[in-house]
Amino acid sequence: MSKRPPLPPFTEQSAIEKVRLAEDGWNTRDPERVALAYTVDSRWRNRSEFATGRDEIVAFLTRKWAHEHEYRLVKELWAYGERRIAVRFAYEWHDDSGRWYRSYGNENWEFDEGGLMRVRHASINDLPIAEADRKYRWPLGRRPDDHPGLSELGL
Repeated sequence: MSKRPPLPPFTEQSAIEKVRLAEDGWNTRDPERVALAYTVDSRWRNRSEFATGRDEIVAFLTRKWAHEHEYRLVKELWAYGERRIAVRFAYEWHDDSGRWYRSYGNENWEFDEGGLMRVRHASINDLPIAEADRKYRWPLGRRPDDHPGLSELGL
């Protein structure tokens, strides 16, 4: 069995670390790499779409990032339990015509004993924004450690 530290049961610090590692993974925009954080039979609900297993997760993320250009994400811990973590997040992206959006959402995660996510429920809303209103302007990839988080940005 594969292990993906930090492992449950979560403390506040290990939950914060798990959230940041998830954010870092998603900011790579690499579907194959991101899918490795999930069990082989992981179940997702993302908006109104459902996926089961890594192959469907990779297909979903491939479609997502083909449409959501210059994707940059910030996640923040909302709550945690022994095997569960709740996060809130916001990400910015633009579509093929150059229209910018900030997508806000919440996720509920459940992990197996090896720290792989076996369940992910995501609720997300998209808000059109002007390019000038963007808050995430770091180079594509990992958010710099000194970049403000959601609370500091008032999001």
